[in-house]
Amino acid sequence: MKKTYSIKEVADYFHLPISTIRYYDKKGLLPFVSKNEAGYRVFSESDFGFIKTICCLKNTGMPIKDIRTYIDLCMQGTASIQQRRELLQQHKKNVLKQQQVLHDNLKEITTKIQRYASEDSVNIIKGQINFVQDEKKSLNLENPFK
Repeated sequence: MKKTYSIKEVADYFHLPISTIRYYDKKGLLPFVSKNEAGYRVFSESDFGFIKTICCLKNTGMPIKDIRTYIDLCMQGTASIQQRRELLQQHKKNVLKQQQVLHDNLKEITTKIQRYASEDSVNIIKGQINFVQDEKKSLNLENPFK
């Protein structure tokens, strides 16, 4: 038996506030969603695939305007497959760049944690403070440490 879903059920399923779904609709991301006689959004199971993709694109940093472009292309059917592929390939490149930045930053955080966990952490930090103080003094700059 086919079933329809309310906006609350969809919000719960995707762990989104109802206001986010309304915002997505207002921005034109949900042209596939129907409304009932009372004007309420009514979601079908096929809508879940689109919403999952929208959430994926949003969670990976794609701007709303680009998500709308993607959804608009989807609504054109098979004629836009090439354009959709190109849009997603560019987005994938962007995500991979973000992933590398996160990886590099995680390495820095790990280095700091290891430094602070070291048995010699007090001497290491004192050495760093002394270096900064000497540098600032040689440049006639204010000592940043209290």
